[in-house]
Amino acid sequence: MYEVLDDTAAQVILTIESGDSIRRVAQHLHTPYETVRQAVNRLEDAGYVSYDDGLTVVDERVRDAALELVAASAGVSPPSIEETYVIPQFGDWSFAFTRIDAVYVWTQGGYQVGREPDDYPLFLAVREQDVDAWEGFFESFDLPTAFERQPRDELNGPLQMVLEPRPSLDIGYVEGYPVIPRAETIEYMRENYAQFQSALAMLDRMYEDLDLGVTYRETERAQP
Repeated sequence: MYEVLDDTAAQVILTIESGDSIRRVAQHLHTPYETVRQAVNRLEDAGYVSYDDGLTVVDERVRDAALELVAASAGVSPPSIEETYVIPQFGDWSFAFTRIDAVYVWTQGGYQVGREPDDYPLFLAVREQDVDAWEGFFESFDLPTAFERQPRDELNGPLQMVLEPRPSLDIGYVEGYPVIPRAETIEYMRENYAQFQSALAMLDRMYEDLDLGVTYRETERAQP
């Protein structure tokens, strides 16, 4: 089994939802289509997945082995920021990026604020009933969890997962990332207008159906 399950193949196994296309899996992993296609071919030849009107994992035990491999790999070589955005998709529970990350996702990576590579929280909305499961899941990747952003000097590394428990989730998708609805994201941005004025203007330009009435120029930063 482990000869076939390299990092890419393991991530493919963990990302597949029954009926998925290769393109959908590649989009969610943010990995080139051809790389995913080759991994799927190896997995299909080994009998771990089938591809008949969509991808299916043949045996759930393969998922357990894949998760063990990916988590062990993260323990040896800590994940990058980009890889950490993908890791939650390997879990078995619903989530959506929220707060700063909702802005980041809806602007398609165009707006980043309040974070640096050496101090980088990720913000996830999760169902209240799944909080314990998520905490255990991220612990297996050596990623600390909290309900509010923790000071950098209290952490062993730059990454942390900030969980926002909710009774239920309303999830949209942007370039493969699950995210809270755009309207909710805009409301959050308006509540923190000074921080997100330029991001609101960016959204207004990106989405033709919006009319936010927000303008922003870099020179405005110099105004008293």
